[in-house]
Amino acid sequence: MSEETDSPVIKDSFAALRYKEFRSYLGMRFFFTFAYQMQAVVIGFYIYQATHSKLALGLIGLCEAIPAIGIALYGGYVADKSEKRKMLLTISSLVFISSLVMFAVTMDKMSPHIHKEWIVPVIYGMIFLNGLARAFYGPATFTVYANSIPKELYPNGSSWSSSSWQIAAILGPATGGLVYGFFGITAAFAVILAFLLISIVLIYLLRSYPPVFAPKESIWVSLREGIHFVFNSKILIWAMSLDLFSVFFGGAVALLPVFANDILKVGSQGLGIMRATSSLGAVLTMLAMARYSPMGKPWRNLLIAVTGFGLSIICFGLSRSFYLSLFFLFTEGAFDSISVIIRGTIMQLLTPDHMRGRVSAVNFMFIGSSNEIGAFESGAAATLLGTIPSVIFGGSMTLLIVTITYLKTKKLVPLSLNQIQTPDLS
Repeated sequence: MSEETDSPVIKDSFAALRYKEFRSYLGMRFFFTFAYQMQAVVIGFYIYQATHSKLALGLIGLCEAIPAIGIALYGGYVADKSEKRKMLLTISSLVFISSLVMFAVTMDKMSPHIHKEWIVPVIYGMIFLNGLARAFYGPATFTVYANSIPKELYPNGSSWSSSSWQIAAILGPATGGLVYGFFGITAAFAVILAFLLISIVLIYLLRSYPPVFAPKESIWVSLREGIHFVFNSKILIWAMSLDLFSVFFGGAVALLPVFANDILKVGSQGLGIMRATSSLGAVLTMLAMARYSPMGKPWRNLLIAVTGFGLSIICFGLSRSFYLSLFFLFTEGAFDSISVIIRGTIMQLLTPDHMRGRVSAVNFMFIGSSNEIGAFESGAAATLLGTIPSVIFGGSMTLLIVTITYLKTKKLVPLSLNQIQTPDLS
């Protein structure tokens, strides 16, 4: 840790949690993420069992990514000029309605009376609706987080925020797989709806966040301002690009139903455990980073973390043992969590308050939907190359991308966080 960040406040591992507004933000985000991650496992396994198609799994990500990316910039513009609490209530209600529709069409007592060929397209339609909601959800929560704690606590807050997300991402998939396996899809969706409802209730506990941006020019000029800021920041554009392409090629999560059902033969319960193990590695690492910050030399640590991520993906693809596969999923999550905290902290510190929504939207176009686009790439590659070769190829491409990024950003590697914040580098 550098001298600049080694302050008494930062040494308090619970500093951000001492703010009530930040705790309310964490609670809202936790329950929403829990439900969303649980739903991802349930829908993925349901669609694969219904279609036995790897490409159908990839289409889940594409259905969400297309609307999310398509209106992401507009979502950021709206977030900058809107009251955030009301905006989050609208978004969460929309996701609740889409989950309610999926609950109805997959209900054990209802699905026999519905033409089977209509169920999967309806699910895809609701996923598309979730993609629309996500385009606004990211910028809104980005601003709520920024206003919930002082700026000097962003690194500590980022560790807790990411840890909260990862804990939900552990419990959500594990719960989804177990409830689906033992009680069926109807019970699984009942739990999902309950947690979404809790998230909506918790949003009411947040204080109002009036906009700090009142546009005096057209929407197109405002949007260009956000894009211009990002593309003129060397470290922001390289960080976003590194995440986009590494996750695009290295994300094997979309294929976990194939590994669980066909390769490792562990069923929906095993799928839930596999999804949760990656998040377990992430959350344990993030909790450690709340005390031992990776921000001493952030760019060096980011490159090391993404390298570890790529190696873990390759080893996971080569494994034929369920427990060994769990180990590599654990390390994949651990390395990914380091890069998440570093990128999140840099982005929060470099973004002006009046541009948070629009910059977050540009970030979302690079990162927020890279998982979904990567899911489509994984499904398409698995269809063409086979499941195992596609995962090994993806991990290898991640290592190549890290190498290219290192060669292009050597000057950033030895710098501390405060040095990276200087105008000539940002």
